[in-house]
Amino acid sequence: MSGRPPERTAALAVALGGGAALLALARVLVPPDVVAGLHLPAASDVFDPAFLERAEAYARAARAWSWSSLGVSVVVACVLGFTRAGRALVGRLPGPWWCVVVLAVSLLAVVGRLATLPLGLGLHREQVRVGLSTQGTGAWLLDVARSVGVGVVITSLALLVLVGTARRLPRAWPVVAGGVLGLLVLGASFVYPLLVEPLFNDFEPLPPGQLRTDVLDLADQEGVNVDDVLVADASRRTTTLNAYVSGFGSTRRVVLYDTLVDDLPRDQALSVVAHELAHAKHRDVVTGSVLGAVGVFAAVGLLGLLVGALGRRTGVGMADPRVVPLVLALVAVGSLLASPLENAVSRRIEARADADALAVTGDPGAFEAMQRRLAEKALADPTPPAWSQWWFGSHPTALQRIALARSLERD
Repeated sequence: MSGRPPERTAALAVALGGGAALLALARVLVPPDVVAGLHLPAASDVFDPAFLERAEAYARAARAWSWSSLGVSVVVACVLGFTRAGRALVGRLPGPWWCVVVLAVSLLAVVGRLATLPLGLGLHREQVRVGLSTQGTGAWLLDVARSVGVGVVITSLALLVLVGTARRLPRAWPVVAGGVLGLLVLGASFVYPLLVEPLFNDFEPLPPGQLRTDVLDLADQEGVNVDDVLVADASRRTTTLNAYVSGFGSTRRVVLYDTLVDDLPRDQALSVVAHELAHAKHRDVVTGSVLGAVGVFAAVGLLGLLVGALGRRTGVGMADPRVVPLVLALVAVGSLLASPLENAVSRRIEARADADALAVTGDPGAFEAMQRRLAEKALADPTPPAWSQWWFGSHPTALQRIALARSLERD
């Protein structure tokens, strides 16, 4: 390859236009930071000293295992993507281009996961040791295999779109592929509760009783149409407490862990439910999906520029299946660099849901007790390193959430 890549103009337009649209949408859709500037209580005034010692010890070990795994995965992706090794490996794969793409994604996913498997197993054993995980090694490995399988399907579909459009539309592929992948992000969010979640958990309706009645009353107060509240059998994996909202439209569901239903007092459980209903009220899944779709559109433009520039050196462009390792390496690096921005948005959305939950329940005492209980069950470090929270923290810390409850109570 020599000269100017044919897709450069379209890629530049997609990157700039998508980036501008993403900034404009974020300005409209992302709420203000309601925990910024709050006076945080001292951790020792909220938590027992014995818990703080255990939580900090576990957090140090977990960060070491997790960050090491992340580092290894990025290094492996870069070695395969930015050297001849990945191109040579993919070049030996048989079949037509689309078959080579799928085989390449599958092979690289397995290689990457095997490289990090000892570190993931180390973290799992640490979680078992401290009582956070109830899974045996065999069940954990089965979950790892399922996750790899889901990742291969999603990544293969994305690479087939990229390579296929580049082969058919050498000049305009960034525009077409960006639009198609953006739509696929929206579609994936819609079908995720139906296709992916059942692979990892079984779900049953929350049984009749006072908690179910109160949950439906809360939904009415928040103006959220909830056909049903589901309980996931999370206890077969973990002792932690959690709940979440997934999907949108006809696939939207509010899911509670069975550990939460069984272990939390009703007033604290309702604080958790009110938080999740606030996500539904503000259509936060839709917000995340729209931002994700536009972000993917812009990322395809940037990807086209980078692959085009690197293609002059490697002789491999987007239309060549041997580009798969390079694309995966660029995605790995880009995802790591984009994490602070993505998590900043997530923290703001989570804090708004906390504020709504406090408003609708009118019970900051139960909210604070719930946050303490969730942190204690998860051995969550209430004072993580500031840079770690900035880069990797998807939720406000327990102390920030407690400070929010106390400030709203005073107001």
